[in-house]
Amino acid sequence: MTKKWFRIGMVSIFLLSLALRFWGLERFNTLVFDEVYFAKFGNNYLTHTPFFNAHPPLSQYMIGIGIWIGSHIPFWHDTVNGLTGSLRSPWTYRWFNALTGSFIPLVVGAIAYQLSYRRSFAILAGLFTACDGIFLVESRYALSNIYIVIFGLLGHWFLLLALDNQNRRRSFWLVFAGIAFGASVGTKWNGLWFLSGAYFIWIAAWVIHLIYSFLNSKLLFISPSLKEAGVETRLIASAQESGVETRLIASVQESGVSTYSPPSSSSPPSVSSQTPLQNLTQLNIFHILFYLGVIPALIYSIIWIPHLQLDKTYGFIAVHQQILKFHLQLGGNSSNVHPYCAAWYKWPLMTRPMAYYYQTAKSITEPLPVMGPPLPAGAGQVIYDVHAMGNPFLWWFGVAAMLFLVGMLVSQPVILWVKEKRFSVPATLSVDTWIALYLVINYAANLLPWVKVTRCVFIYHYMCAVVFVFLAIAWFVDQCLRSYYQQLRALGVTITFIILVAFIFWMPIYLGLPLLPHDYKLRMWFNSWI
Repeated sequence: MTKKWFRIGMVSIFLLSLALRFWGLERFNTLVFDEVYFAKFGNNYLTHTPFFNAHPPLSQYMIGIGIWIGSHIPFWHDTVNGLTGSLRSPWTYRWFNALTGSFIPLVVGAIAYQLSYRRSFAILAGLFTACDGIFLVESRYALSNIYIVIFGLLGHWFLLLALDNQNRRRSFWLVFAGIAFGASVGTKWNGLWFLSGAYFIWIAAWVIHLIYSFLNSKLLFISPSLKEAGVETRLIASAQESGVETRLIASVQESGVSTYSPPSSSSPPSVSSQTPLQNLTQLNIFHILFYLGVIPALIYSIIWIPHLQLDKTYGFIAVHQQILKFHLQLGGNSSNVHPYCAAWYKWPLMTRPMAYYYQTAKSITEPLPVMGPPLPAGAGQVIYDVHAMGNPFLWWFGVAAMLFLVGMLVSQPVILWVKEKRFSVPATLSVDTWIALYLVINYAANLLPWVKVTRCVFIYHYMCAVVFVFLAIAWFVDQCLRSYYQQLRALGVTITFIILVAFIFWMPIYLGLPLLPHDYKLRMWFNSWI
C-alpha cells in the first residue's frame, strides 16, 4: 500500500467515524444513561455549583468545555431541555464526546503502524475500531469512558514514538506519554491499567534480555580444553540455528561476553525486521520512574485543583477516601444490585450488554419518546433502543485472535526446547512476536485487575481491554491477507466482510433507530442481551 492510499484510507475511516457519531446527535432530547451524572457535573462547573463526584473530574471538565463552546455556536439549538440544571441543547453536551470518539480509530491505527510499520495492519485496526458498537454509543452521549480510552491509547502511542527516537526527541515523547497516562487515570481510576501495561511490557523486555544474556554467556564461554575438543564449533553452529546472529557470534568469540544491542532507531525501519519495542531495554529505571511515574502522578494531582477549588467539602486525601468508600458500598456483582451487572468473565464473549435508552411509540410518525416508561406490552409498535453492545463478530473473532497470539507465544519456547534439547531464547524476537507480547500483556493488564473487583461492574468497563482485541484481530487478518496461500487470503477477506456486515446489521440499536418488535428481536440473539 502506497503512502497516498494509506492517508486516504485513514482519512476515510476518520470521516466515517465522524459522520456516525454526529448524525442525529440531538435526537433524544433527554439525559441518556449516566448523562444524568456527567452532563450535570459538566454544567455544574459552568454554574459554579459544588458537588461530589465518585470519579476523578477530567471527563466532566471536558464535557463542561464542550457545553461552553457549544452554547456559543449559533447552530443545533432547535431542541433544548433544563435537565442539566441549565437550559441546554442535547447537542451542546454531546458534541465534544462525539468529536473525541471519532479520533479513537485513528489512534488505534497509529499504534498498529508504530508497532509494525505495516500500513495494511494500521488500516485494518482503525477500520475495525470504527466498526464497533460500544465505542460508537459511548461517543454519542456525554459519558466518560471515551476519555479513559483515548488518553490511555495516546500514552501508548507516545511511548512507542519515544522508543523510535533518541535523546531529546525521546524525552519529548516520554513526557507526553506521562501526561496522557496521567490524564487517563484522571478520568477514572481504571485508566491506571493502561499505565501498568506499559510497565509490564518494559519488564518483559528486560526479563527476555537478561535471560538471553545469561543463557548465552554460559553457552558461549568456552574453556581452552573444550576448544581443543572442538566443542566451540558445535556450540556456535547450534547458536546459529537458534537465531543468534553472525555478528553476535563474532563478538562473543572475540570477547567471551554476550552482548546485545537492539537495532538503531536512527536507521530507516524495515517492515520485516524492526519494531520500536525492540528498544524497550534502552529505557532504564530512571526513565520509567520519572516519565511514567512522577509525571503521571503530577498530572493526576493537577487535574484535581479546579474541582477542589469549587467543592471545598473535602481535601485531596479526604475526597479519595470518600470515592473509595462510595465504590466499596456499591454492593455485589449480581442482578439483585443492578439488572445489567456483568462480571468480568462475561465481557469477552459479550454475554451481558446493556440498554442505555429504551422507549416505545405507537408509530414512527410520533415524536421521539424521551420521558416516562415504555408503553404497555403490545401497545408499542415501534422500539427505540440504544444498546451499549459491541460488534458481536468483531469481539468474538478478536478473542479467538488473542487466544491465537497466546498460543503463539507459548509454543515458541516449547518448540525451541524440543529442537535444542534445552531452554533457549533467540537473539532478537521477531516483529510479530513483539506485537503478540505487547497485545497479550496489555489485554491482560486491562482485564485481569477486574477479577478481584466485587462491586457491580458493567460491560463498558471492558472498553480499555477490548481495544487490544481489535488490534489482535487486525493483526491476524493482516497476516492472512499478506499470506502466500489463497485459502488464508480468503479467510482474511471473509472475516473482514462478516465484521462489516455485522456492524451494519446491529447499527439500528447503536444509533437508536426505530425498529419494529420483530426486527428488534431479530437483533437480540440471546435473552441475556435484552
